[in-house]
Amino acid sequence: MGIRTLHCRTAIATAVVVAATAVVSALLAPIPAVAAEASTAQVPAACRSTSDPDLAARMSRDIRAALSSRQGTVSVAVHDDDTGLTCDLASERQYDSASVAKVTIMEGTLRRAEELGRKLTDWELANIRPMITRSDNTSALRLWNDLGHAYLDRLLARVGTTGTVLGPDGYWGLTQITAADQMRLLDVLTNARSFLKTRAYGLKLMSEVRSDQRWGVPSGMPSGLTAHVKNGWLPRATHGWRVHSVGAFTGTNRTYRIVVLSHDNPTMAYGVRTIERIAQAVHRGLNQGRGRIQSPTTEGEISEKSDGSAPYELLPGWDEPEPDATT
Repeated sequence: MGIRTLHCRTAIATAVVVAATAVVSALLAPIPAVAAEASTAQVPAACRSTSDPDLAARMSRDIRAALSSRQGTVSVAVHDDDTGLTCDLASERQYDSASVAKVTIMEGTLRRAEELGRKLTDWELANIRPMITRSDNTSALRLWNDLGHAYLDRLLARVGTTGTVLGPDGYWGLTQITAADQMRLLDVLTNARSFLKTRAYGLKLMSEVRSDQRWGVPSGMPSGLTAHVKNGWLPRATHGWRVHSVGAFTGTNRTYRIVVLSHDNPTMAYGVRTIERIAQAVHRGLNQGRGRIQSPTTEGEISEKSDGSAPYELLPGWDEPEPDATT
């Protein structure tokens, strides 16, 4: 599919969704995955659990309450292995990835080494660690170029992604991602039956992200769990700040995953606060009575400086102004 065709289809789909939002909201029915452009205050979160339907109902209400006074466009995906709880809010909506794309690059680097029957080279090790733990962009670009689009596309096909489109040329931060696909990529790292045999090393790197980049989905996490997290924060000429946070949470006989993607945020801090309100609701629902929780990030800990993963200006031939885009 060509780039312009992709964006034309996206624009058409968006227009249809906006028109249908009022009806969906009025009925409070579980939203379809493509219902992405609706106001977060109007859209019900669709949580399901065959083993604990009461938990699913509470979680849906709590996520809606967390979003009730927030501006912007938000997508959420949650999965808890213990209860089978799954939440999806506009989980097929596409966003510029910003630094979240580094999870894909990391998995590609690990998988290629496995396929070649070897350990990571010294060069790969020297780039994969700073790419994840410090969100180093130079390291990301080196690995991105070394892997190449063809290999990363094969990886994404193996993962089973359906809405991820790699960014053009060296613009890895313009990769189009969805919450549903980010959940699939996290599953590769947490699933004991995963095809990625070196997944533990990937989780270890994500558990060692430096402290000033650990905002977002860890907020509200109780003691006794380990957060494996990667964030992205990028302002652009349209849709304001992209602020994303993806994470897996592991402990003794405990694994769950949270993905929150957003844009149309007026500031980075605003997006962080929205994500953390959702994360707190999820952690609270899944961990009632489980010890001390991680506090929200303070305003002084948020830099309002772009992660530098993509240009502010629109890239000709790749992204064009959308009819509903905010500046």
